[in-house]
Amino acid sequence: MKIIKQTLKLCLLALIAFSCSQDDMNTDYVNEIAAPSNVSAAVRVTQDNTGLVTITPLGQGVVNFNVNFGDGSNLAEGIIPGKSATHTYAEGTYEATIIAKGLNGLSTAVTQSIVVSFKAPENLVVTIENDAAISKKVNVTVTADYALSYEVYFGEPGNDTPVTANIGEVASYRYQDAGTYTIRIVVMSAAIETAEYSVEFEVTAILQPLASAPAPPYRNPSDVISVFSAAYTNIGVDYFPDWGQAGQGSGWTMFDLNGDEMLQYINLSYQGNQFDAPVNVTAMEYIHMDVWTASEGLQMETSLISLTNGEKPVWSDLTANEWTSIDIPISAFTDQGLTVADIHQLKYVAEPWAAGTVFIDNIYFYKSPSSTQTGVVGTWKIAPEAGSLRVGPAPGDGQWWSIDAAGVVQRACFYDDTYVFNSNGSFSNILGTDTWIEGWQGGGDACGAPVAPYDGTASATYTYDENAGTVTVNGTGAYLGIPKANNAGELPNVAVPSSITYNITLSNNDTRMTLIIEAGAGVFWTFELVRDNAPSLYEGTWKIAPIAGSLRVGPAPGDGQWWSIDAAGVSQRACFYDDEFVFGADGSFNNILGSQTWIEGWQGGGDACGTPVAPYDGTASATYTYDSNTVTINGTGAYLGIPKANNSGELPNVAVPNSITYDVTFSNNNTRMTLIIEAGAGVFWTFELDKQ
Repeated sequence: MKIIKQTLKLCLLALIAFSCSQDDMNTDYVNEIAAPSNVSAAVRVTQDNTGLVTITPLGQGVVNFNVNFGDGSNLAEGIIPGKSATHTYAEGTYEATIIAKGLNGLSTAVTQSIVVSFKAPENLVVTIENDAAISKKVNVTVTADYALSYEVYFGEPGNDTPVTANIGEVASYRYQDAGTYTIRIVVMSAAIETAEYSVEFEVTAILQPLASAPAPPYRNPSDVISVFSAAYTNIGVDYFPDWGQAGQGSGWTMFDLNGDEMLQYINLSYQGNQFDAPVNVTAMEYIHMDVWTASEGLQMETSLISLTNGEKPVWSDLTANEWTSIDIPISAFTDQGLTVADIHQLKYVAEPWAAGTVFIDNIYFYKSPSSTQTGVVGTWKIAPEAGSLRVGPAPGDGQWWSIDAAGVVQRACFYDDTYVFNSNGSFSNILGTDTWIEGWQGGGDACGAPVAPYDGTASATYTYDENAGTVTVNGTGAYLGIPKANNAGELPNVAVPSSITYNITLSNNDTRMTLIIEAGAGVFWTFELVRDNAPSLYEGTWKIAPIAGSLRVGPAPGDGQWWSIDAAGVSQRACFYDDEFVFGADGSFNNILGSQTWIEGWQGGGDACGTPVAPYDGTASATYTYDSNTVTINGTGAYLGIPKANNSGELPNVAVPNSITYDVTFSNNNTRMTLIIEAGAGVFWTFELDKQ
């Protein structure tokens, strides 16, 4: 049997190599190969004192399972997904092993404890909780001596089917309506006798947002008229004028979510905002707002009301239990005959009438950017030098503490962190796999995995006020320098802030940034940052080098044994070799494709020159970030090399990504860029680009 398996593997490898030699893009089969994941098992025992146990293996990407029962008996082999294995155990506790096998022989193994006892379950510990994030969802966990599994009857009328789980695992159920229900739990061992638990439990609905709305991007003051948003300067507005809605059962309040205020309209019939003075929005292109509701199927009308010629509505569908970002073209109102030169009110109406509550944030009119931010745009690091972090009783002072040269070396995991200011107003902390973790974060003042919310996952923006000499990062978990210092004080002695403002001085032709923040009365932190020097390598226009081998794919980085373009292919794809990949000094990125590029079969083409196909048609609004070894293109439809290859695999067998990361090296006095991407397990594409 082993010889047969090895022969089959060799044939499979030969088939893959042959396919790649025939079609440069045909590595789909390889891309699908991955080790099985989410492997577990449902374990049930008959309640007849026989010890007969049924094990149903579970997993993703599985061809078949083997089960080692853990009692020295023979394995059960070749169990296909959806089928079970049965085994009779003597009384005792066993560690069974579930071995899941994938298509190419890769396997994943997990262990499962099996308790076979002919005693009834004892010492039940039952935990029943409303889910913290999902409305009307209840989670049950049961532990008990001698028990193996349990059933939960959640008590909703019309549903008598229990949810079954192994002991110690979670059984969950989502109710149609909030209310009080009788939850009955039956706990089972191998004995005939069971143990039961019953309780009246109140199921609650989540009726308010648990997270803030998405942070708005940076906009130039001339490009936005803000009604209600912490990101911009608001015009004068009465957010709760009395238009008689209280008599219709509707109400209002300012809702505070951990310091983030938003408008709450309760049992919305119609509510609105009254401007202190009429506003001319003819130069604006959209009105934006973010709306959250717990109500299923709720619609909301937004009306602009002119001082001289009335009002016009536009309806929007709202998604329950998440933020709905609404962008309504101003033309949707003017096309109805509305004059928008003197808007003095906004009106919000709900359907169904007075039956749902909404939370509204980030209400503003805006237009396309008239210019981009300068000065801080780009990627920065803490300067790797003594004194780059310091604290003292005055701005710039370091008498209380200042990092020395040894500390810089010790904190190498921190000094490679980057702070990325994009030209579109977004901001990112790029921390990698480790950074410096302080004691208040649960670390030991040593390198370690980033700790939330300061782990680089914040959805953040920034504003830079050159005249005031300040930069503000907006987004819970976003920071500059060290996360500990903020405007209210130092963590953990103050609340985690949603924004932090720093005083800023740029020097050395805007390549050095000095930041100062007063973190509590008379406590001044100073951070010295320098621009990362990588942009000078990327900045400019690049094309695929018009040489044989400039596109290649193989089983190792840089390898082209499966396929490598030859000189004839370069000539055939002239429409591709004139495509441009443009890295802007401001962090922007563009694919410039012209009227034609190379269109592959998965794009609906015939592996020939043709009109670019969306989203890979050069219209993506994209940016790039980098470190010393990688470059990441951010924006759906943006790419380097060929659009098919991305970090998850190859299109169309994976989802279209919104970012792609490539390994990068430079040569020929930094005029040749070599990019490598692993597009699926063991599939390495290499692209050679020349600077123009």
